[in-house]
Order: sequence, then C-alpha cells, then structure tokens
Amino acid sequence: MYKVNKNFLKLPGSYLFSTIARKIREYQEAHPDEEVIRLGIGDVTQPLAPAIVDALHAAVDEMASAESFHGYAPDLGYEFLRELIAREDYQARGCDIAPDEIFVSDGAKCDSANIQELFSQDNRIAVCDPVYPVYVDSNVMAGRTGNYDPETGTWSDVIYMPCTEENGFVPELSPYDPDIIYLCFPNNPTGGVMTKDQLQRWVDYANKNSAVIIYDAAYEAYITEADIPHSIYECKGAQYCAIELRSFSKNAGFTGVRLAYTVVPKALGFYSSSIGNASLHDMWARRHGTKYNGAPYIIQKAGAAVYSDAGKAQLKEQVAYYMNNARIIKEGLTDAGYKCTGGVNAPYIWLKTPDGMTSWEFFDYLLDTAHVVGTPGSGFGPAGEGYFRLTAFGSKENTERAIERISKI
Repeated sequence: MYKVNKNFLKLPGSYLFSTIARKIREYQEAHPDEEVIRLGIGDVTQPLAPAIVDALHAAVDEMASAESFHGYAPDLGYEFLRELIAREDYQARGCDIAPDEIFVSDGAKCDSANIQELFSQDNRIAVCDPVYPVYVDSNVMAGRTGNYDPETGTWSDVIYMPCTEENGFVPELSPYDPDIIYLCFPNNPTGGVMTKDQLQRWVDYANKNSAVIIYDAAYEAYITEADIPHSIYECKGAQYCAIELRSFSKNAGFTGVRLAYTVVPKALGFYSSSIGNASLHDMWARRHGTKYNGAPYIIQKAGAAVYSDAGKAQLKEQVAYYMNNARIIKEGLTDAGYKCTGGVNAPYIWLKTPDGMTSWEFFDYLLDTAHVVGTPGSGFGPAGEGYFRLTAFGSKENTERAIERISKI
C-alpha cells in the first residue's frame, strides 16, 4: 500500500489566499448585487507595457519560423537575459554577480518554496513574523518545522522573529543561531524596510554563524528612499551567505506571464568532513536541470524588454501609478483615524485594526459594510494579529472608491 507524506497533513486549513477567495465567493453568492472591491491579493491590474507587448509579438513571430524556432530553454535561462540581469540589476549597483550565478525560472513563489530542498531536514529556520506564508508552509511539507500549536499559530521548531511597531517592523538578530534565515525586504506584508547598515548586520551575523540568508527582493522596484538597499549583495560578504530571489511579477506586471530568477553565488558553499566540499550553486544547478525545463523563450524575450530604454521608462510610470495608489490609501486611512505603516518603499499598507477587532473580524466587517477585501494580518503569522494588509495594485478608480467607502464606516 502506498504511503503519503504525512507532513502535508500537518498544514492547518487551506492556504491563506484560498480562504480569502472562498469567503469572497460565498459573500457574492449571498449578495449578488453588491460590487466588491478587491485590495487583498497582490495581483497587478495595469496592462503589460508596450515595449513588453512588442517583444512578445516579435518572439511569437520567431517561433513561427523553422529558422528562428526555439524549443527547450537552457537550464539556467537564455544568456541574453542573464547577461542583462547581471549588468542592470547587480553590476550597475556595484554587486559582483555574474550571469552564470543567475537561474531564470517561472516564479519567485516556486523558487522560495523549492530552495529549501538544498538543505538537510535538521536545519532550523528563522522567519520574520509576520511572514509570507510560503516560507513556512514549504518547510512544513519538508518536515522541518515540528508541531503546530493552533492557539499561538506557531510551529515548535521554527524561530519566529517578531516585526512589530516597537522595532520598526525590522527583526532583531536572533539569539537562537538559526541555520536558514528568511528575510523579505521591502517587506510583504508590513511594507517595512531595512537600511543598508541594518542588512549588513544580518550578513555579518550569518557569516559569523555559518547560516544562509534567503533574501526575497521581489519589491525592490518600489523603493523610493536612498539608504534602502535594492539587493543583499550591496552588503560586504553577502556572496558567502546569501541567496536572492527576484520576480518580474510586481516590477513589470508579469503575474500572468510568469518570470523570475534566483541568484546563487558560486562562493556560497561549505566544507564538511563527512561529505567534503559542497557548493549550493552547483546543487541548485543540478536541481534546476533535473526538475525544470526552463521558462519559455517568448517570456524570456519579454523579460529582456524590461531592460530596454523604452521598457524602463514605461515600467517606471507603472510603479509610480501603484505607489500613487499607496499614497491614496495611506493618506485616506490616516485621515479616517487608522494607524498605518508601509506605502513608501512598498505597495502595501499595514494598518492596525480598530476597536480591538481581530484580523478576521475586521476582514468580515470590511466585506459586509464597505464591500472591500483586504488580507487579515494573522494569516501572515501570530505577530500579524490585530493588523490588516491592503494592496496598492488595484486601479486608481477602485482605490479611491474603496478608501471613500472605508472612511464612511
């Protein structure tokens, strides 16, 4: 008789955003005449930039000819895209990252879930709290998190690093010596950021303790302040301790197109008397080549258009559009008496729920009275209880209408 991976059975309930989708569906079935404005899931709404659309059309035309047809992509991704990424995203910022340290994929969510396969089951992970759920859930599936406590919403073998109003939503260095440290900055869901000095302390900590940082920089395009690093490799010594995840979803509107990349420096490795030298770069390359057949040629050509002069200018306008929505949300909520953070270097606003409501109570209240959907903070971890996330990725018109509705209640 076959056996199942019992770790999957440890996962509590459904995935956060699946629960939200179910609640919206049930509400709309019961109230078919009510228009619901969704500012919950961080999905973009603006169309693809013209430079990207042109690149997609040109690539489709190439695929229609036997002379220019492309089949399987190279394991790491096409060289034309990896060279652009290395030059534009890293070398231009003084980061010594080479094209062959970049692994192109179809999504940072997939990479953030799969990267834990490189590590032994007895590694201990540390996560910010609140946290993007995939970091924890993928480690639950791997059997690395111990037992779940439904009262506290925590796992016994996970080190939670509270990110609260008191510490500016930036985690303190952990006294528990984790092996794998997940950091996401600009942060999802709080919108918090680390200065370069703060991030350098984490890099120094990881190198001192032989830990690995998995750094999610999916929202770096939304940074507006000068002292906020766009990459962990801007910090000295990061190439010896850090893996960086990047996505085209939020900076270029690729949520429905799917393109991302992960940087694993060749310098990132270790020596063990039992197994000798181990290179995380080589291990990820082996995993990538075995389990993945590459992002489509058409999509990678569209990704290359992101770095064209036209693409840069058009995407700068799109980011500004969403950040204007963030300003509308934050100012409107503040004027209405809510306490908010975020919205300056990230497209998320993190607000304190009113009147002692729990996160899910406020979700239901907002849906019932204002017909607006956000994301309950408790879905991101125990420190998220009493908070609520709104996204700036809606249209300007819907954003204004949503804030007007919330202000009235």
